[in-house]
Amino acid sequence: RPPCSASGARRRQHVGHDRKLAVWARRDMALAGPEQRGQEVTYEERTCEGGKFATVEVTDKPVDEALREAMPKVVKYVGGTNDKGAWMGMTVPISFAVFPSEDGSLQKKLKVWFRIPNQFQSNPPIPSDESVKIEERDSITVYSTQFGGYAKEADYVAHAAQLRAALEGTATYQKDVYFCTGYDPPMKPYGRRNEIWLLKT
Repeated sequence: RPPCSASGARRRQHVGHDRKLAVWARRDMALAGPEQRGQEVTYEERTCEGGKFATVEVTDKPVDEALREAMPKVVKYVGGTNDKGAWMGMTVPISFAVFPSEDGSLQKKLKVWFRIPNQFQSNPPIPSDESVKIEERDSITVYSTQFGGYAKEADYVAHAAQLRAALEGTATYQKDVYFCTGYDPPMKPYGRRNEIWLLKT
C-alpha cells in the first residue's frame, strides 16, 4: 500500500532510498492563479496514510540550518541508533512541517516527520537520542505541487506561494503550517523531486 495516493488511472513508480518502490496513482490538475502571469502550476490532491512517525523538532534556527541539524538524527535512528540496534531502511518521502508568518516567510521552527517502515509500525524501536520522538499521526489529505533541484528555504516559500495562488477561490487549506518533502538522498545530483503539501481543511 503506497504511503500517499491520488485518484487517477496512471501509475508511476519511484525508487526509494533503500531500493523500495513506492507506487503512486496520480491525477494532475493544472491551474494558473492570477499572479502567475501565465505560468502553469501543476498540483494534485492526495491522501497520505497515517501511522507512527519518528519526529525531530528544531526551533530558533532558520529552516535550512534547522534541517541540517534534524535530518542526521532521523537518519541515525533509522540506521540503528535505537534500543534494538535495528536498521530499518529509509522510506520516502521524508517530510517536514514549516510554519509561515503572515507575509509568507518562514518562522524559525520546523518539525521533521519520518514514517516508520511498516514492519516496525506495531512496535517501533525506542530512539537512543532523546530529541527523536515517536508520534502517531492520522492520515492527511494534501494539495501537492512538485519541483526539482536541491531545495532551499527560498524555493519552498516560492513554490508554496505559487500553489496558494493556484488554489485561490477553489480550495481551503490550513494556513499556519505546511509540509515540505524530499524523495532523494543528498548524493543524487539530477532528477531530484521535492514537493509542497498544503493540508486540506
